[in-house]
Amino acid sequence: MAAHQKAVAALLLTLLVLAALPGAPPKRIISLVPNVTEIVYALGAGNRMVGVSSYDTYPPEVTALPKVGALLDPNVERILSLKPDLVVIYGSQQDLKAQLEKAGIGVFSYRHAGLQGITDTIRELGARLDETAAADALAGRIERGLDDVRRRVQGRPRPRTLLVFGHERLSLRGMYVSGGVGFLHDMLGVAGGENVFADVRTESVQATTEQIIARRPDVIVETRASAGAFSPSERDAETRTWNALGSVPAVRNGRIVFLFDDRIVVPGPRIVDGTVALARALHPDAFK
Repeated sequence: MAAHQKAVAALLLTLLVLAALPGAPPKRIISLVPNVTEIVYALGAGNRMVGVSSYDTYPPEVTALPKVGALLDPNVERILSLKPDLVVIYGSQQDLKAQLEKAGIGVFSYRHAGLQGITDTIRELGARLDETAAADALAGRIERGLDDVRRRVQGRPRPRTLLVFGHERLSLRGMYVSGGVGFLHDMLGVAGGENVFADVRTESVQATTEQIIARRPDVIVETRASAGAFSPSERDAETRTWNALGSVPAVRNGRIVFLFDDRIVVPGPRIVDGTVALARALHPDAFK
């Protein structure tokens, strides 16, 4: 019996040591990146989340978790008080990374990229969380879903599209649109559109009205998170704002589309749904 007890004690000690090693799957996760928060939940590891950013809203369970700031204002004291063993940060948060590593806390550093970056992040995070099978399954579903959208729009004319994700209300000032790299640009290509700013090799472009007139988009798509949705009267007013650019084909032909849908602007597990919404706006006949 004594020998058996010693063997059990040795096994327990080994398990405790392994749990403490840096490579052990994290059990207390904080995420400062909303789309990565969604990935954690989609991988079935949401029960390990102990804190999220100020901007996390999905899935609904995150609203009950402690908020720890965001990109520009991470609350380090709050983060440390929650005793995480993994914190998801933006790649630009180098000071925060140094503080966390000094405290012996694991870090998962994330940067926005193209559509491929979404599935790469899913697989990388899955390995870190010891959820490899779930990650491969999720990434595979996304890849197959995007391939299905490509097939649906294949061979159809590709309208020249201006993809707008921000500007001042009732004004064409402060216009930010998709440039020729990044997940929004990639989504537009999969959805069967041609980005009018494809030649500008940045994720976002602060576009002037003169540039928009010169590039002559056939379709203008305005997108943002659903929390910013307009009432019908506001939508009509915003549509009329574009009348100042009456020479632009999209304005002249009434092809101004509002897609207030966070599945489009959040590069995470719901990206196929967002791409379908964009494709439906450009090619409604392909989805009848």
